[in-house]
Amino acid sequence: MDKLWGWLNISTAHAQGGVLAAMGETAHARPASTVSFIHAFCALAADSQHSLAEEGGLYVALIGQPRLEGEPATATSAQQLLALWRQHGRDVLQKIKGPFALVIIDTDANTALLAIDRIGVHALAFSAVNGGVVFASRADTVAAHPAVGKKLSFQALYNYFYFYDVPAPGTIYQGVEKLLPGQYAWFKDGKLEREFYWHLKYRDEPRADFGEMSQRFHRVLRESVGRAADNESTATFLSGGTDSSTVAGVLTELRGKPARTYSIGFSASGFDEMEYARIAGKHFALDMREYYLQPDDILSAIPVIARQYDEPFANESAVPTYFCARMAHADGYRVMLAGDGGDEIFGGNARYAKQKVFEAYHTLPALLRTGLIEPLAALPGLDRFPPSRKLQSYLRQANIPLPDRMESYNYIYRQPLDQMFCAEFLAEVDPQLPVIGLRDAYDRADSISYINRMMHLDMKFTLADNDLRKVNGMTEAAGIGVRYPLLDDAMVAFSGDVPPDWKVRGQYLRWFFKNALKGYLPDEIINKSKHGFGLPFGVWARDYAPLRERIEDRLSDFKRRGWIQPAYIDHIRAEHMAGHATYFGKMLWVILMLEEWLEHHGHE
Repeated sequence: MDKLWGWLNISTAHAQGGVLAAMGETAHARPASTVSFIHAFCALAADSQHSLAEEGGLYVALIGQPRLEGEPATATSAQQLLALWRQHGRDVLQKIKGPFALVIIDTDANTALLAIDRIGVHALAFSAVNGGVVFASRADTVAAHPAVGKKLSFQALYNYFYFYDVPAPGTIYQGVEKLLPGQYAWFKDGKLEREFYWHLKYRDEPRADFGEMSQRFHRVLRESVGRAADNESTATFLSGGTDSSTVAGVLTELRGKPARTYSIGFSASGFDEMEYARIAGKHFALDMREYYLQPDDILSAIPVIARQYDEPFANESAVPTYFCARMAHADGYRVMLAGDGGDEIFGGNARYAKQKVFEAYHTLPALLRTGLIEPLAALPGLDRFPPSRKLQSYLRQANIPLPDRMESYNYIYRQPLDQMFCAEFLAEVDPQLPVIGLRDAYDRADSISYINRMMHLDMKFTLADNDLRKVNGMTEAAGIGVRYPLLDDAMVAFSGDVPPDWKVRGQYLRWFFKNALKGYLPDEIINKSKHGFGLPFGVWARDYAPLRERIEDRLSDFKRRGWIQPAYIDHIRAEHMAGHATYFGKMLWVILMLEEWLEHHGHE
């Protein structure tokens, strides 16, 4: 993604007539007689759009593909944003749609506004230090400023093991924060506050106008794909799932010719889904390109991933994403369309249906639950019988409130922490903070429906913190841009109008989305279970000698850091080799990628 960054000390500028600015990796003190503020865009990515404006003490920097209210063709985006700022102040954020990150500086008023888009496609990190603020689209760039520093946060490291990434608002560096989706930071006279300028409005009430909503959905879908594919040099990812197949089909329809698609296969049992991509390709007459990933491709991708991300990142499907994007770039494409987001706005994750089973328990009368069922289940000796053991397990889970209940399957959540982590490491962290963050996203949802609230949580943690970072990072590494038509503002707003019982009907996921697309998508794709670009890392890490050796070397290096107990690392490795390759392979990937990232970024 585009990399905007600078160092701004407004208080100093106001008092002395000068501003400190950072360009590259060096901080420069500018005398009072020179330009009052310097902003820099560096290392612009493929498909980047950037715009700068300056006028009478106001400085505007804008990146991404924003759509501004009433933007005239004769004005740049930043110029129009500056004009809107003069009219509306901080309310200007209500006038912007699409993916963006922005900084607006008013040196006369001693203020700075930092903001990112509603979904979190773009990122913005910052640190308030010495009466000023350092800002950047990358956390490591903020930390590179001498006023901030690159000291690692143990809490962030713990959060990484919990989530396989470092979710906002934290970063891997002490004193550096990230904005949340739909949030801005307001800096004035050396003080900083954060507020949300947008939230998704959910409808909880049922509706009976499926036909009308279906027509509206198809219209919004075509408009969203059309906005994302605004030039001819556009291809698509194609996993064979409902989202990527839909995007590829609509692009073909809009263009009047087969869309170019890129798919990844795996020569490993249980992982390859190329047959579904081919079903979509045949159905829509797509111009397909395929590549079957090999174990050696993982070895070549590991240093790319470690170098690309500003923080440790362990979504293993970054590997096939990178190879897809690299193929498209080699063929001359500038932009790829990704299908991310459909599950989180239309109800497609399996845990939504699973949690309905537990929530159903609380629809029973309280007297029946606490006066009969639970006392009976607690009778001595019942745990000897499988049916009663299953009932006891059900009751234990049902009585854990959401969203905490969803974490009962989290790898870290289920471990005795004192057996996994070293005591010195645990003394520096709060193990409850990840769940507190989940509760915050769950409780902030503008809905009383637990289905909508779970999706709101996933829009933040699954999409903004993970999937979007994955695709953004790997497409940038491949030299190509990416856009997300299913996360177009109009599509997201439409999804809020879809009631929860149309998202998950009984145990049927994405009921509205799939029924609205019947006859458009092949039945095989509508009825398939979700898979996506999974990676057989655990299997290959056991069977492919060069990869196995790379892991052994990195595990040996990581043991010396004193964060996870060496005996526990040995336990994971032994279980992985003994036959639990996929399950324990995930934690091996998490440790491997952390050590690779630490070494690449100079944290010896």
